[in-house]
Amino acid sequence: MTEHEEKPPPPKYLGFVAGMFSGVTKNAVGHPFDTVKVRLQTSEGRFKGPMDCVWQTFKSEGIKGFYKGFTPPLVGWVLMDSVMLGSLHLYRRLVKENLYPEEKKLPLSGHIIAGLGSGWTVSFVAAPIEQFKARLQVQYDAKTRIYTGPLDVAKKLWKISPLTWYTGLFSTMVFRTNFIFWWGSYELITNWFKDNTKMSPAAINFWSGGLSATVFWIFAYPADVVKQTIMTDSPLKEHKKYPRYTDAVKHIYREKGLAGFTRGFGPSILRSFPANAAALAAFEAVMRFLH
Repeated sequence: MTEHEEKPPPPKYLGFVAGMFSGVTKNAVGHPFDTVKVRLQTSEGRFKGPMDCVWQTFKSEGIKGFYKGFTPPLVGWVLMDSVMLGSLHLYRRLVKENLYPEEKKLPLSGHIIAGLGSGWTVSFVAAPIEQFKARLQVQYDAKTRIYTGPLDVAKKLWKISPLTWYTGLFSTMVFRTNFIFWWGSYELITNWFKDNTKMSPAAINFWSGGLSATVFWIFAYPADVVKQTIMTDSPLKEHKKYPRYTDAVKHIYREKGLAGFTRGFGPSILRSFPANAAALAAFEAVMRFLH
């Protein structure tokens, strides 16, 4: 992305437009991995591991089982990536203009600040969308089926209280605080490829996107396990197992120790590279095309 800072700055809205293309690409590539990840994170011993989860899901539900909850992230990732990458693009401009006006290009610290702002901003969009998706993904059969689809989730939660849509807001913001690692490493890796290889801009975006997303997930994963645990808890206040963030952390540690915070890590890492590499390559390609 640094190449945009060496030209006249693109329109402020452009990042939001390009982010929509990123969201479509990410969901198409990554959703089956995400389903396995969420089921492993929240199943409480139902599966022996990732391959057992894949096999049991396929055996009982077929291919469509991997695409449960697909609609919320299809719409959601378009919206979330538009907000995430659009706000990132905007925050970079604002940080550069206000904190580093004398610098030729935004330094690493500026990318980290913009990444943090982007993570917290998109959390307000991501919290309800990710909750709807997670609740659908942990419906394994007729016995566990409570919701018929994303709109039904939204409607039933709203009836309990509109605030239930934001049950996981704090945990989402904690998780996305780790954007400092994603966008900091993206800048470092991008600059390294530019200085040490002859790869095309598209190839650099692809590899930088995939590798930086992997860095992000390594740091962020424990917070994601806590987030999913909170989001799939009972929406009824009197039935909640984890009314506070620390309750979910203590439960996971009590049940599985530190290993509990890595449940589903394999599918997440397998998903992170191709999904985010393709998504960020699409984002940068659209930015170049429209600018």
